[in-house]
Amino acid sequence: MKFEKLNLPSEGKRITGSEGGLKVPSEPIIPFIEGDGIGPDIWAAARRVMDAAVVKAYGGKRRVHWFEIYAGGKARDKYGDWLPQDTLEAIRHYTVAIKGPLTTPIGGGFRSLNVTIRQELNLYACIRPVRYFEGVPSPVKRPQDVDLTIFRENTEDVYAGIEWREGTEKCRRVIDFLNKEMGCSVPADSGIGVKPMSVKASKQLARKAIRYAIERKKPSVTLVHKGNIMKFTEGAFKEWGYQVAKEEFPEYTVTEEEAAKLPGGAPASKVVVKDRIADSMFQQILLRPQDYSVVATPNLNGDYLSDAAVAQVGGLGLAPGANVGDFMAVFEATHGTAPAYAGQDKVNPGSLILSGAMMFEYLGWLESAALIVDGIGAAIKERRVTYDLARLMDGATTVKCSEFGDAIIAKIEAAG
Repeated sequence: MKFEKLNLPSEGKRITGSEGGLKVPSEPIIPFIEGDGIGPDIWAAARRVMDAAVVKAYGGKRRVHWFEIYAGGKARDKYGDWLPQDTLEAIRHYTVAIKGPLTTPIGGGFRSLNVTIRQELNLYACIRPVRYFEGVPSPVKRPQDVDLTIFRENTEDVYAGIEWREGTEKCRRVIDFLNKEMGCSVPADSGIGVKPMSVKASKQLARKAIRYAIERKKPSVTLVHKGNIMKFTEGAFKEWGYQVAKEEFPEYTVTEEEAAKLPGGAPASKVVVKDRIADSMFQQILLRPQDYSVVATPNLNGDYLSDAAVAQVGGLGLAPGANVGDFMAVFEATHGTAPAYAGQDKVNPGSLILSGAMMFEYLGWLESAALIVDGIGAAIKERRVTYDLARLMDGATTVKCSEFGDAIIAKIEAAG
């Protein structure tokens, strides 16, 4: 494989995917995007933690060969392009990648790089597990009840980016069509956006969430939607999700309505499929988080809901994430670039480190993934944490980004 301006590692082999699953060599090449703003700081810490976990788990029998690719500011400087074709082709070729946060301006400029990567590579499921680490400060009384994995549809909804600016000729034409041909009453001074939600995208997201719940023996999958208002988009998402459960997984699933009619409730061997209105679900994850284990939801709902859930367990600094297609996957820090803190070695690297643990789970390297998760938990218990956690913890010592990485590595190396 040849690239315009990338330097391939001299060692390692590519990961490949097929219907039989991933084929992962013992020394895979994994592309990484360092990211903008605080990206270099948190990537440096995360890479050292991931490498230490692999060494500890496999004693030299496995190794990651990191391959730098570019998006955001470094890509602009190197290519004159915020998202060069080299980067997309590298991810396609090597199947699995990991990235730091990327700059996206608000209200103008170039389109979101994160959204573009997801759409260009058809990474249709944004997967965000939310878990609690003992000792982490929380605004709720029982954060330990939160154990939730959110599957957010990644390519459609309002994030499809189909919109027209108020006052433009195209916008006027759309408004004219809606008012004259479709019987609408859209004010002439409106901006217009379109919210597409397809059968294919909705069903493949629901399918991935249900399979995840079955494989991990989770008790339920909840379809979160605003179908009481948007009946033919979000309401359809709900119906398509139930169709997937009924038609493709009948031996593994039961609906909440069906379970209520059974003498003993839902059998322990079945995944309960249920649905909740989006605004009600925001309340439910605060009041009854223990009732929810896997959530499947459209794009915008999933964005809000995942941030609200992780706020209960330490904030975005401890929020991992992955964008996954049929086989291809890009793991990522779920927070922004925080340019005010760039180069200060200050910000919590936990989101990217835990995304690395998710990546190792995806590769089947479960031992290294477990070492990372346990290492972060052990480091937090010692109350030597970055400022975002320390300012909310009694008796905590504030450490740098790199020092938090050092603390995690020490716990990994000391593991029995």
